[in-house]
Amino acid sequence: MTSTAAHPSSAEAVALADRIGELLACMRSAEAELGALLVEIEQRGVMELFGYRSAARLLEHLGDVPKPAAERLVRRARLLNPGRNLDGTPIPALAPATGAAARAGRLSNPMIDVITGVLAEVPCEHRDSAETHLLTFAAEAGHKQVAALGARILAHLAPDGAEPDDTEPVIPPRELFLRRKRSGVWELNGRFDDETGTRASALLDALAERRSSDDGPDHRTLPQRYGDAFSDAMDLALNSPDLPIQAGERAHVMVAVSLQDLKSGVGKATLGDTGEMSAAEARVHACDAMIIPAVLGDKSEPLNLGRLRRLISAGLRRALFLRDRGCAFPGCHRPPRHCQGHHIRHWADGGPTDLGNLVLMCAHHHRLLHRSGWEVRIAADGLPEFLPPVFIDRRRKPRRNNLHEPLPFAA
Repeated sequence: MTSTAAHPSSAEAVALADRIGELLACMRSAEAELGALLVEIEQRGVMELFGYRSAARLLEHLGDVPKPAAERLVRRARLLNPGRNLDGTPIPALAPATGAAARAGRLSNPMIDVITGVLAEVPCEHRDSAETHLLTFAAEAGHKQVAALGARILAHLAPDGAEPDDTEPVIPPRELFLRRKRSGVWELNGRFDDETGTRASALLDALAERRSSDDGPDHRTLPQRYGDAFSDAMDLALNSPDLPIQAGERAHVMVAVSLQDLKSGVGKATLGDTGEMSAAEARVHACDAMIIPAVLGDKSEPLNLGRLRRLISAGLRRALFLRDRGCAFPGCHRPPRHCQGHHIRHWADGGPTDLGNLVLMCAHHHRLLHRSGWEVRIAADGLPEFLPPVFIDRRRKPRRNNLHEPLPFAA
């Protein structure tokens, strides 16, 4: 990967990240210990000891904790710690090993909820081995990846399927207004029937999910996430092989940028007829998009006019789909149709357009790779792997995305 951005790899960043990890472990351990104590109080009799109807009510008043949060903490604790029935008979913990890991500060609440949610559906005779597998995977993966493993475990133990819900379509009137302001900002307004609005909402909701993966939490506001989701939906449509022909060609946008700016990522590029975008953004789109890069020399003469399918052919794209199965960034669930081909060594720097120099990435992680300390490479087995910034892992241990299902005949 080539990038002009400075990589955040200073000793200060590492020290701050280490301190955050220490504090998180303390907080998680303390919350797990608190939950275990509340379960013990329930067994002894919270009414007899404190005069409260429940341990959650006691926590609400003792700690000024909102009632829903207190109830969630107690429910989680009951799954991690052994209890006792009214007649005194013991109730084994659903996930005792997970409880031990939680008290050691190694698990976040979302991770605990994922593991216990899976174990609640696993038959008793398989629960111990399933918990072992989930905890082992949790040591190096995020809760979304562990959830995907849990889904595979459940599918293996109890394969199931749901029939789609067929509804009768309607064809009501629809209106859409799109205009560009002088500032370069576009405004979108429209009116849709209930069916179209519901489908649009479902699409945008799916694309607007928070991206809390290995690159950190997602701090975008809801309108920002919906704006990014709309942009992703445009990419999906432009990448569709069924897109209608316009003036003899599939829909595209021309971007003009100087060769020097394209190589450095500094400067401006002309977008379409009157718009502008940064050279760094043009560099991202030049990897693989329905944006055609027109590279200009010192005298604005065209040096290279990309063709719609010049950079990544349909056959090469299919090979990428088969190999990467979706966005290759660790923890990302985006399928191939949401992804772009990223040149590991940028084609503007002489990088070849072949399978050994390409990796499939969604728009969000594609941009992240162009501006951050993450790096990607093709490993000895021919699969992509990512090296995190030093502040995330000082050893920079390579990571892979294991959310996507491998091919059924893959080793």
